[in-house]
Amino acid sequence: MSGVLIISGPTASGKTDLAIRLAQMFDAEIISADSRQIYRGMPVGTAAPSREQLSAVPHHLVGFLDPRERYSAARFAHDAIAAILAIASRSKRTIVVGGTGFYVRALTGGVELAPARDELLRNRLAQEARVHPSEFLHAWLAQRDPQRAKELDPNDTYRILRALEIAMSTTLAEDRFEEASLADAGVGFLKIFADIPLDENDRRIAQRTDAMLESGLIEEAETIGGDAVAASAVGYPQALGYLRGWSTREELRATLERATRRYARRQRAWFRSEPDVHWLSQREVEAAAREMLGWA
Repeated sequence: MSGVLIISGPTASGKTDLAIRLAQMFDAEIISADSRQIYRGMPVGTAAPSREQLSAVPHHLVGFLDPRERYSAARFAHDAIAAILAIASRSKRTIVVGGTGFYVRALTGGVELAPARDELLRNRLAQEARVHPSEFLHAWLAQRDPQRAKELDPNDTYRILRALEIAMSTTLAEDRFEEASLADAGVGFLKIFADIPLDENDRRIAQRTDAMLESGLIEEAETIGGDAVAASAVGYPQALGYLRGWSTREELRATLERATRRYARRQRAWFRSEPDVHWLSQREVEAAAREMLGWA
């Protein structure tokens, strides 16, 4: 196997188009490393690949999970490695593309995962979340795992609860995976953050915001509902707030654009601390694949 190309970058930066172009050039298949594109029925809010893009290049781990199901970074790493090995068996190369930093870190072996689920602990944390605001939970996590707390948005209740569960768990998973990361599987990789200028990224975010609203984000959020695990993704809380009469259409658009810009900046901050990442412009990624992975 000639190694795996991993392309990350801020939201709305054009990662999907870049990955498809490179996949066609290098005879590769694509694995998504996006923690929201895994869900079915959410193509607008998650900016999932279009039907045309999916037909242009085989994609994996896109739109396969019910929005009410939970999916861990450990499970992603396991599923991604299984897909990578299957792709290699077809004599194809693999490109992993997505902006979920924790997924990338899990896949490459940069974090020790605890996929175990202690139901008593999980129920207790769920009760705490019903009683206390997310800021309280974030402060609690900061006491148990300061580094992880720094990496999470204080309003991201789902990830805070999962991090607390991992930090407080004293049990091991029954379903340990033999190959829990690319490092465990002995597969080489090249991690790239395909960067674009901030002003260009902000311009694309503004365009994407308008496109999402025109393409049915509000209707999609209403269908998914506020109780779904996936409804915490950027765009859905704002759209649901609009449906409840908490904002005007103009306020929704402004809030959505602002939230997306903030998310893009958090992605940049995450990958600045990610080890062994090459920050390149998008036009440099092809040369990096040729020179550093030996792709011809």
